[in-house]
Order: sequence, then C-alpha cells, then structure tokens
Amino acid sequence: MTAPTPKPSVSEREARQVAEAAREQDWRKPSFAKELFLGRFRLDLIHPHPLPPDEDAQRGEEFLAKLRDFCETKIDPARIEREAKIPDEVLNGLKELGALGMKIDTKYGGLGLTQVYYNKALALVGSASPAIGALLSAHQSIGVPQPLKIFGTQEQKDAFLPRCARTDISAFLLTEPDVGSDPARMAMAAVPDGDDGYVLDGVKLWTTNGVVADLLVVMARVPKSEGHKGGITAFVVEAAAEGITVENRNAFMGLRGLENGVTRFHRVRVPAANRIGPEGAGLKIALTTLNTGRLSLPAMCVGAGKWCLKIAREWSAAREQWGKPVAHHEAVGAKISFIAATTFALEAVLDLSSQMADEDRNDIRIEAALAKLYGSEMACLMADELVQIRGGRGFETADSLAARGERAVPAEQILRDLRINRIFEGSTEIMHLLIAREAVDAHLKVAGDLIDPDKTLSDKARAGARAGGFYARWLPKLVTGPGQLPRSYAEFHPEGHVDLSGHLRYVERGARKLARSTFYAMSRWQGKMETKQGFLGRVVDIGAELFAMSAVCVRAELLRTTEDYGREAYQLADTFCRQSRIRVDELFDRLWTNTDELDRKVVKGVLSGTYTWLESGVIDPSGDGPWIADTKLPKTPRPDVRRVVEDG
Repeated sequence: MTAPTPKPSVSEREARQVAEAAREQDWRKPSFAKELFLGRFRLDLIHPHPLPPDEDAQRGEEFLAKLRDFCETKIDPARIEREAKIPDEVLNGLKELGALGMKIDTKYGGLGLTQVYYNKALALVGSASPAIGALLSAHQSIGVPQPLKIFGTQEQKDAFLPRCARTDISAFLLTEPDVGSDPARMAMAAVPDGDDGYVLDGVKLWTTNGVVADLLVVMARVPKSEGHKGGITAFVVEAAAEGITVENRNAFMGLRGLENGVTRFHRVRVPAANRIGPEGAGLKIALTTLNTGRLSLPAMCVGAGKWCLKIAREWSAAREQWGKPVAHHEAVGAKISFIAATTFALEAVLDLSSQMADEDRNDIRIEAALAKLYGSEMACLMADELVQIRGGRGFETADSLAARGERAVPAEQILRDLRINRIFEGSTEIMHLLIAREAVDAHLKVAGDLIDPDKTLSDKARAGARAGGFYARWLPKLVTGPGQLPRSYAEFHPEGHVDLSGHLRYVERGARKLARSTFYAMSRWQGKMETKQGFLGRVVDIGAELFAMSAVCVRAELLRTTEDYGREAYQLADTFCRQSRIRVDELFDRLWTNTDELDRKVVKGVLSGTYTWLESGVIDPSGDGPWIADTKLPKTPRPDVRRVVEDG
C-alpha cells in the first residue's frame, strides 16, 4: 500500500501565479470581445457575418439529417432518464454513425465537421438526451481528440485519433476531491520511473465519461528532479490499464444518464510517449483546449432554448384561462417573449463565435468564455420560466403526466439537466474572474508593476512611464465615438424593418462607458481590484450583454439577406436588445450602488458563529461523514464499477 500523496501547500499568491503561468500571455490575433472591454467597438471584426464554405455546410447538413433520424428512431430519452444509463446499443449506434469523430479530421477516420456544425449536432442530440450530448461533448471537446489536435505529436495522433473517431470513448480527468478551480494544489502524482515512463498515483473526481471510457486525458503533477522540469503534466492513459479502478458511479440531480465517476490510480505505469507536450504544460494544454471546447455547452443551451420555446408555444395556445389562451395574458406572454428573444440571442452568440473559431482569424478565448457564461445562465432562466408557464404540470414528471393520460413533457427534467452547465467547465463565478482577467490584460501589461508589491521603485517608475503613454492615447478615445452620431450604423435600418442601428450605437457607447468604469475602479482600488469580485462580475456581465446585442444585430442582418424571415429576425433582435438594455442599465447602476461591503461583514459573522441562532428550529437531514472524502488507498479495495460497452 502506498502512502497518500501529500497535497501541495500553497499560498493565495502562489495559486494565482500557477494560474497566470498557464494562461496564454499574448494576443497574436484580434479579438472583438477584448476590444469591447477596452471601449473599442470593432464591428468590422464580426460584420458582415462570416459564413462556412459551401462544401462544409453540405457535409454538415448531410450528417445532421442522419443524426436526426438516429435520435428519432434509436434514442429513448425516457428510458435513459428512468434507468440512469445510456444503453449499449445507443453507444454502439453513435459509434457506427461516426458521432464520436465529428471534430476529428477525415484522414484519421473522423467526419471533419466544422465547429459550427459540431455545435448544431450537439444541440440536436442534446435535445433528445442531454446525457448523450454531455457524453459526446466531453469526448471531443475536452477529451483526447482536442488536446492531441493542438499539442499532440504525429505519432500520438496516428495512434489515438482513429480509435477516438470510431470505437473509443475518451474522458478528461482534472478535478480531485479537494482540488477544483485551484489546480496549484493538485495531488495526483506522476513520478518518473527511470525507464522512460511515469507511475501515476492519486484519485480523480467527477470524471465525465470515466465510467465507460477507453482512453483518458489525465492531469498529474511530475515532481521536479534532475532531468525533469516537473509541474502539472498531461498524459493519455488507457482506461483498462492495471491499477485503475472506477470506485464509484456518481448520481446527480440531473443528467441521470451521465457516465461520471471517481477514478483511482494506484501505481499505474504510463510510457513517456503518452505524455502530451512537455512536463509542466498540462494546465496550459487544458486551458487552450477549453478555448473552443467551452462552445459545446452553449450549443446544448441553444437546443434547450429551442425546445422550451416549442413547448411554451404549443402549451400556451392550448391552455385557456379566463376565456382565452394563457399566452394572451400579459404575465405569461412576457415569459414567452423572453424565451423567444433569448433563444435567438444564444444562437446568434454561438454561431458567430463558432464561425470565428472555424476561420481562425480572431482570438476567441473571451468570446467562447462569454458564450459559455451567458448561455448557461440564460438557459436556466428560460427553463425556469417554462416550468412556471406550465404551472403544476411543469413540476410534475413526464412519467406521471403520461400515467394519467397527458402528454409526457419533461419540463422539470430540463430544469434539472441544465443546472450543471453553470458549474461545468468553469463555474459562473470562475468564468467571471477568468474573463475579467483577460479583459484587464492590456491594463496589467502597462501598469501591472505599479500595483505589484514585489516590484522595486525603479520597476514602478518604468511602469509609470509606460502607463502614462498608454493612457494619454487611450483615455481621450473613450469620450466620444460613433455611438453619439444619429446616423451611425445606418445599414442596420433597412426599409421596411425595425431600426437596429440605435442598439449598435448603444453598444458603442456602452463599451466606452464600461472601459471608463474599469479604469476608474483600477485607479481607486489598484492592487485590491482582484478582490472586488462583485464589481468584476458585473463588468463581465455587462460585456456579455453587449456582445450578445452585437451578435444579435449582425445575425438579423445576415438573415435579412439570406432567408425569407429576415423581417421576423429583425423583430426578435429588436426585442432582445430592448430587454438586454434594461439589464445593462441596471448592471451599470450596481457597479457603484450595491451591498458588497455589507455582504462581506455578514459573511464574517456567519463564519464566526454570530448568527447560529438563526439556524435553530430545523432538522438537518444530512448524513454523517467528512465534507471531503479521504483519498487514501482503502484497506479493502473497492470493486471496479467501470462499465465495458458490449459490441452490438
């Protein structure tokens, strides 16, 4: 039995340094969202709306037709929900269809779909079964194929990508029982064995696909030693390797078919040839993979929004109250309008970000993060509104509805299934901090040394000179702009359509106001800015709304010129922008008028026990046990619950 690997003891500053070292430092390509946070509305980067080449669209549409037929004839979503398991025959059918290789190049046996059509496929299959959507997303967006595509050697691609394209399911293993968004404390060890290999020891938690996976991407810490740089490192590991045990198949409030578990590694040998990139590059690989990988979650949020709209429309027309369909009552109609306008916006954000990812002309790390953040938050709101529209039937399960003779509408299920998206691949709180860090990158590059306590006076003097030059050029540009000219963006007010040009002028003014607010906050709080998470979160939320409004207007103009429903698209865009502007105005007010300081005082009181009297009068139904599981190797090995998918 091996002793438990001690978790690294790191300070808050050291943890931040690890995260900072892992992020991409440079901006080699333009970024619409980065410019937006700097107060520069670069409409030219997204308009005219980019489009996929005809051959890519044809290949994508052909696969979508096959996938739709499979979803309609081979997937029983009620069975997956009831049995909390994706049947073997469904997994085998997906393999035969080529769904495992949607993003893998055709030369490795994949379908070679673009990001746009990969996302359309996830939206489609995710609407049939969110658990299947999660499985395919985890396999291709963060599992073995994506990191190998970017960082793998040719030998690794030749060895693993054909398997991932047709037969082998992959999983991504980063989180540990005591390590979430703070990877500096990662305890999984990968010790060089002196024989061109590594020995892995440790436990990974919430291993999506880990219960059925054939291949794993594992992040582990290599100790620094002679000849070894050390650090968090990525490996491809065979899931059936000796010493790997799936100790538990986790169960959740939603996504009940999710093949997610706890995986233990006990002296698992991995050849050095399976290491992805150099030692110490694991976090950079993970974060770079997520730059486009995060787009899979908003894809399924778009699918959920479309389904919510369909059910809301059909139900609200059929259900009557006080002599007319409930849709015609303003209280319900407002909810339907919100669902319709927001679904249009999420699809606009997703398609724009995805097409930019395919073209590779822009750096979309902020756009993808905003799409994930905004999509996951708004989809939950839409599902909640659908449950409210359905009333008691929204709270009732589909099985119960069917048992008493009504249509089996799983409204409560979609609410449960969507909830995890606000946590998956970076919680909303972490996404706020990640995006905020990228949004202020330009400021930190020119003025960061001024607020760094470790810098010398001469370093601060040089930083002051750099900052003076930067702000002398930048600040005057935040005073006026096209948003104050009444005829700006006139092409977005075509004859016979509602006027969207005013919304773009609002975005341009809003971007400059946001940049001024950020600068003022940095001047006011300086080094303490990073602790003002409430403020930073609101800054990011404003940026997300401005990005969504931009995408919506650009998409509406595209549809006006390419589809028969351009006028209707303009109407939805106008409605969304008006709803969004109300939210933005409120967020701007809350930048400076809020309860952040009071909240901090209350939190201190809660943690110190000041308010324990408020907890009296209830029974805690929680069971016994530690808050965080002990990862020591148990005296009695736990049974391996890894599931081997039987060939059909």
